[in-house]
Amino acid sequence: MSTTLVFPIEETSQVGNARRGATEFASRLSFDDETSGKLALAVTEAATNILKHAQRGQVLLRPVEGSAVAGIEMLALDRGPGIGGLASSLRDGYSTAGTPGTGLGALFRLSSSFEIFSQPARGTAIRLLLWANGVDGDVASQNFELGVVCVAKAGEPVPGDDWLTVHAGRYVSLLVADGLGHGVDAARASHAATKVLDNAPTAEPHSIIEQCHGALAATRGAAVAAVRLDPAAQLGSFAGVGNIVARVEGATTRTLVSHNGTVGHNVRRIQEFAFPWLEAQLLILHSDGLGTHWHLSDYPGLSIKHPGLIAGVLYRDFERGRDDVTVVVIRNRAVAPGSRA
Repeated sequence: MSTTLVFPIEETSQVGNARRGATEFASRLSFDDETSGKLALAVTEAATNILKHAQRGQVLLRPVEGSAVAGIEMLALDRGPGIGGLASSLRDGYSTAGTPGTGLGALFRLSSSFEIFSQPARGTAIRLLLWANGVDGDVASQNFELGVVCVAKAGEPVPGDDWLTVHAGRYVSLLVADGLGHGVDAARASHAATKVLDNAPTAEPHSIIEQCHGALAATRGAAVAAVRLDPAAQLGSFAGVGNIVARVEGATTRTLVSHNGTVGHNVRRIQEFAFPWLEAQLLILHSDGLGTHWHLSDYPGLSIKHPGLIAGVLYRDFERGRDDVTVVVIRNRAVAPGSRA
């Protein structure tokens, strides 16, 4: 299930909608009653804080996996006044709104992982993670960190985008696909692309695109970008056709080039590019439902946050509002050869 659930928070009744949606979501992932209750409380606290301090925002939920245990990532996003003195705000009893002030402190205690990013006059983004049945999913051993937002166009039952990340052997491979148009037929096209990577998780990106071109011939087609990362060798490779943006963010920013065309129908050229994949670097891919005029330098301190928080902030600030949108952010956590762990 690659789709992100989105709950708009603009009035009091929507807090209850989000809480009920979270409980149903947790049940589908086999969370026990206690952990489902924690998620429901976390969503309620986050949504209530949005209304109190920002008047409007969104709560997003996404399934995650770790050590064969299901988890749920929650993002709470707003464009409110921001939070000054974050350390104080996390203490129970501290409030700037004349309330008991247990919200942020409660979120911190409820979660297995908690992070917050806030800027004056630009808003606040919160990320927390809960594992099913109180079991730690243990993703610390992975050599990458992943954050994703994948949201359908308003009014559509499913996103026309799809994405997949596969860790196989020495490689971490990633694919993002944007089916032509919206809705179910677009979803069929993008899902056909992710199935190609699932069946060939260590293939080179140009080969993945070639295979996708054949696999999508009976669909309406898609824009597709494929990446293969080799953390041990500190190398990555990329190939793309269509309007998927890909940027490597580190000491410098590098944009990876996709060629024009529609995979499955009109592919004139498939070209693979190599790039350094160094410790702590970020790779950000997104469909054209996200605007392109973003710069991480406009968000001091965000680049060192969890990729899920980075994806959430970009979605919050640059989502176009008239298309499906997918943002995938992956960080290289592998220790560079010769450095100390």
